[in-house]
Amino acid sequence: MTARRGGGSRFLYDSFDATAARVEANERVAEERWAGLEFRLKQIEGTLERVERRIWFAVYGVAAFLLAQGVELLRGVLLK
Repeated sequence: MTARRGGGSRFLYDSFDATAARVEANERVAEERWAGLEFRLKQIEGTLERVERRIWFAVYGVAAFLLAQGVELLRGVLLK
């Protein structure tokens, strides 16, 4: 580092390490991308949970319908 002369901007006298700045910038970009991926993954997981809940609701609905039809058939046969 060069010694400072009386006042002025540090950018006039201090050397600039472009490699370190580039590495830091790439690390910040990678962190932001990772945060974006985690956010998107949480959204996808929430969507999958809702879809799974709807599928189970449909399965139980079909099962209830089939049981009701079977009970109605048995009741019709037994009451004749």
